[in-house]
Amino acid sequence: MKTFLLVIFATAALSATTPVTFAQDEVPFQNQIEARQSFMKIYRFNIGMLGAMAKGELPYDAEQASAAANNLLAASKMSNGAMWPAGSDMNSEGLEGVTWAKPDIWTNFPEVGEKSRALTEALESMAAAAGDGLGALRSNMGAVGDGCKGCHEPFRASKD
Repeated sequence: MKTFLLVIFATAALSATTPVTFAQDEVPFQNQIEARQSFMKIYRFNIGMLGAMAKGELPYDAEQASAAANNLLAASKMSNGAMWPAGSDMNSEGLEGVTWAKPDIWTNFPEVGEKSRALTEALESMAAAAGDGLGALRSNMGAVGDGCKGCHEPFRASKD
């Protein structure tokens, strides 16, 4: 039994330390694109909860609102530049229909940085107020939405 457990733990440890690689014929930048899409799902989940509370579709819960706002703020401060390598845009060969990032994002990086800082500032205000009542939550939703649109409108194509 001890040998069996040792083999299981050794296999798990080896699996955890083995780098992930992709076959040559897979999607270019697959790992980076999947990471940033997952990152955006974290945003969407938490903003969705706050938005549902603000619209009255979900009962306001100060603890959940604060948790969601703090999750968003933490995500906004995460260093994610490695998820955005040049050439991983929707117009690159093999990436049509895989990503909706426009190539402009890489030629306008100073603007992207400004938009990112504006979103973080809006999320700092949201995190500070989300647990203080429905009115406080609602009063911060517009700035958070504008922060998201700041990048999505100029730098992300519609999936439609």
